[in-house]
Amino acid sequence: MTEATNREVATLAGGCFWCLEAVYDQTQGVHAVESGYMGGRTQNPSYEDICTGTTGHAEVIRISFDPAVIGFRELLEVFFVIHDPTTLNRQGNDAGTQYRSAIFFHSPEQEKTAREVIADLMAKKIFDDPIVTEVTAAPTFWEAENYHQEYFARNPNQSYCQFVVKPKVAKFRKHFLSRLKSA
Repeated sequence: MTEATNREVATLAGGCFWCLEAVYDQTQGVHAVESGYMGGRTQNPSYEDICTGTTGHAEVIRISFDPAVIGFRELLEVFFVIHDPTTLNRQGNDAGTQYRSAIFFHSPEQEKTAREVIADLMAKKIFDDPIVTEVTAAPTFWEAENYHQEYFARNPNQSYCQFVVKPKVAKFRKHFLSRLKSA
């Protein structure tokens, strides 16, 4: 799906959207990252709705990126390093279907790439346990409330950011130094 000239969209769920957003905001070729909700039954859900675990939505990020700078496969390589794709409906202490691992594809090519990356990781036995990341066609994206957008950038000293988000950003920087945006 093309947003503008030389831009595509990717939508990923890997636990708390604050963590994913903080990483992809620093990734070369990424133009914008929005936190939101996807994959559930409720129309225009709120964060409070999502937290009940009854809506079926996952916390997601929608990434606008330039495929000439970073491809969908490279976005997924980052994704599989910064979260645990082997825990069903959980990332660390965050538990519930809203924290599941998912790739919401926007084209047949994205679906094919996602399935290939997962198969490759499983064949190489990168993880001790099976990958449980769901690969699903992207339904409606519901943008999260304003206070969730750029949360880490605005609240770097908040305790969750210090103990959960910051280590994921550090892991990204360690593994993908060449993919960091210039200061």
